[in-house]
Amino acid sequence: MIFPASLPSVGLVFRHIVAVAVTLLLTNSLWILPVSAQAQTQAQTQANSQASTQTTIAPEAQSRPSPVASVLSAESFVANAVRTVGGAVVRIDTERTVTRNVPDMFYDDPFFRGSFGGRGGGFQNIPQEERLRGQGSGFIINNSGDILTNAHVVDGADLVTVTLKDGRSFEGLVEGVDAVTDLAVVRIDPAGEDLPVSRLGDSDDVEVGDWAIAVGNPLGLDNTVTLGIVSTLKRSSAAVGIPDKRIDFIQTDAAINPGNSGGPLLNAQGEVIGINTAIRADAMGIGFAIPINKAKAIQASLAKGERIAHPYLGVQIATLTPDMAKMNNEDPNSAIELPITDGVLVVRVLPNTPAAEAGLRRGDVITKIAGMPVKRADQLQSRVDEVKVGEFLSVTLRRGSSTQTLSVKTADLSTQESA
Repeated sequence: MIFPASLPSVGLVFRHIVAVAVTLLLTNSLWILPVSAQAQTQAQTQANSQASTQTTIAPEAQSRPSPVASVLSAESFVANAVRTVGGAVVRIDTERTVTRNVPDMFYDDPFFRGSFGGRGGGFQNIPQEERLRGQGSGFIINNSGDILTNAHVVDGADLVTVTLKDGRSFEGLVEGVDAVTDLAVVRIDPAGEDLPVSRLGDSDDVEVGDWAIAVGNPLGLDNTVTLGIVSTLKRSSAAVGIPDKRIDFIQTDAAINPGNSGGPLLNAQGEVIGINTAIRADAMGIGFAIPINKAKAIQASLAKGERIAHPYLGVQIATLTPDMAKMNNEDPNSAIELPITDGVLVVRVLPNTPAAEAGLRRGDVITKIAGMPVKRADQLQSRVDEVKVGEFLSVTLRRGSSTQTLSVKTADLSTQESA
């Protein structure tokens, strides 16, 4: 086909005529396609159009959230969680009276020594009463006005004042305290008024990496919320630095400060999974919470004012590894030879205790308790906590080159003599 641009120079009018003719020829060729071809073309056009339309309005594409919506959703789950429980979080103010012996400022003055009979005059110490104020957090767990908090927040308090987020204030009655688990129940009388109530979750379902939201009143700053994650689970009391407690803590990097004690640790749904309790003073971003299931197990007894019984054996223990045993045995000053094994070393057997009566000795290495292997001191303590006071436990141990199994009857920790 010859296009106008290649024609000889015969005038602009002729070029225009030829161009129109070519255009008509091309146009007519579209109209003279067979009917079947036209139908195919139309069908293909419609199919392409429908495909384009379907691609545009695909349901999965429509339901996929935009990046902006995703960000907004991620930002709002904390607010939703706090709204779920926020009104049930309370501030707890305490007052307690303590008596201190204050040195007499004139005791060493020669004039007063001479005037009042020298050092036998009894002016060395003067007892003085002092009012100490403290503050912590808690959360309401039922419509009766029961509040869960830490024992160290309210133990020994003469006066407890509970303030709600809405400004209402009540006098609190300490119903029960358990120092071993650091848990306490305080009751307020709502006098028929409605109370916001927390939703308690299941701390056994918590996993490392889950969201963790701490709510409380740190340093007197009411209704403070911080966000972090669950850093680890089952952190032992000994590892936290409070070996006298019987708790496997939830560790979190959500900021916890003085005044947060007793406040709730929430999951992303706003359910209480822990009770904020302690922090590492020598580090940032390391806080600890008591699992809520631990509180659930004893809350009813505390609310009745009952004492919580805790089983014990009466031994001081430490984790032993083969390397530690080798180092001990290679030390010429070591008074005892240890078996090269993993286990729990008995450092001391307290007198007049179940362990002493059963025949445990210093230097024994416990490898099983109740038939279950133990390799760490905190594992042994957890096994003991699982039984009731008065139950017998089989204790398998290595003593020198021999293996023995002893039966130990647990006793109540409160009966342990100080030694």
